[in-house]
Amino acid sequence: MKRVYLDNAASTPVDPLVLETMNHTFVDCHGNASSIHSNGTQAKERLENARFRLASILNCHPEELYFTSGGTEANNWALKGYAFANRSKGNHIIISAIEHDCVLNTCRWLHQQGFFITLLPVDESGIIDPETVKEYLTNKTILISVMHVNNELGTIQPIREIAKVAHENNTPFHTDACQSFGKIQLDAETLKADMISINAHKIYGPKGTGALYIRNGTPIEPLLHGGGQERGLRSTTENIPGIAGFVRAAEICHSLQAEEQQKIALLSDHLMLRLSDEFENVYFNGNQQQRVPGIVNFAFSGQEGQAIRLLLMLDEELISVSTGSACSSNHSDSGGSHVLKAIGRDPVEARGAIRVSIGRFNTEKDIDQFCDALFRIMHKLQSN
Repeated sequence: MKRVYLDNAASTPVDPLVLETMNHTFVDCHGNASSIHSNGTQAKERLENARFRLASILNCHPEELYFTSGGTEANNWALKGYAFANRSKGNHIIISAIEHDCVLNTCRWLHQQGFFITLLPVDESGIIDPETVKEYLTNKTILISVMHVNNELGTIQPIREIAKVAHENNTPFHTDACQSFGKIQLDAETLKADMISINAHKIYGPKGTGALYIRNGTPIEPLLHGGGQERGLRSTTENIPGIAGFVRAAEICHSLQAEEQQKIALLSDHLMLRLSDEFENVYFNGNQQQRVPGIVNFAFSGQEGQAIRLLLMLDEELISVSTGSACSSNHSDSGGSHVLKAIGRDPVEARGAIRVSIGRFNTEKDIDQFCDALFRIMHKLQSN
């Protein structure tokens, strides 16, 4: 049997068309975009063409897009850069309790620098009520940051409504859209966010490439200082092959979005139906309506303590899934998922979930291979 990869929320395989684009760029475009000779001019033209094409997908001005090394850098820059550029206006930042680790840890660091951080609560399905945001605003609040789609649950936040609350109170708004970009409609003009973080490796593009949308007029300090690339706000030699791959991946996702998400939704439904039919004690985490298709987070009541063992046994059966965020898994002393705790799961339940994330290259046969393996393993565990 072939290995079945069902961890697409952690990272996706590179699409062959994206790889082809990158290979051509590596060979044909090796100049530095800051050089004034022909090779440099060629690289600069490729860079700006890519920026223009990505801006057309995001519905923003090309000069509002800044390429980064990925979503983590984009989120760090949005939060730190904005906080220090606007420190004279206040020192209070609001984020959700279920943000990605890079946002949570950035805010922990900002707290050490004298900023106050408020965590917005979510309901038991992982959704924020926009009306509650008003309760946490103060005259010191300078920024609100809420992720568009949660990477563990797949829940979609009412970003447009939260941004409206923010702007009605003269507070800029940032969203981490790394799990939504390419999967659901993401329009900078409609969303009304002041900053949006996106990346490539969640949309079948290369790792180490991303972008930060910064609405014109939004004050921000650079994280990186150097040669003045990216209009002086993000200095470093641009990764032209990575950017070319990123934009090609975004274009493919944009063109296939409706068809692809319908297919992934059907596979998700098939998975959840099989799990419900075959396991009486299975339960699902997150909102089952307001979510992106493809992320299924579940556990077995009374057997949450078996999650890591179950994961390793699935790996032996050539199945790749996860217990949650790949970044959170880096912490060996983790007390469980902060996301599951935020929706009311107890410490045991917060350590006991399995996340299956379905992608472009998965088939119904993959889902059945996973379910068959899971059935064999659970029967073995229950027999011991």
